[in-house]
Amino acid sequence: MNTTDRWSVDVYLSEHEGETHAEARLTTRDSEVLHGRGQARCNPTDWDVPEIGAELATARALSDLAHRLLDTAAVDIEAVTHEHVRLVDH
Repeated sequence: MNTTDRWSVDVYLSEHEGETHAEARLTTRDSEVLHGRGQARCNPTDWDVPEIGAELATARALSDLAHRLLDTAAVDIEAVTHEHVRLVDH
């Protein structure tokens, strides 16, 4: 049996005084929402290039989201198996 699901990730960015904040929101077909957050700060001696701040903050938010999703999967596995689970990144 083949199935296809669509999960969406939206990234919201805000920048203020050399600091960029990103929030990555994952929405599943069941409308479950997980959030990941990241930020980047421009070093005062560096050029202020907003796109670089957005890239760094987004990467950090997506990384945070990935870790939260692994934690959620571990909790779900434990609920089914009734055994402690520790998932790690590869």
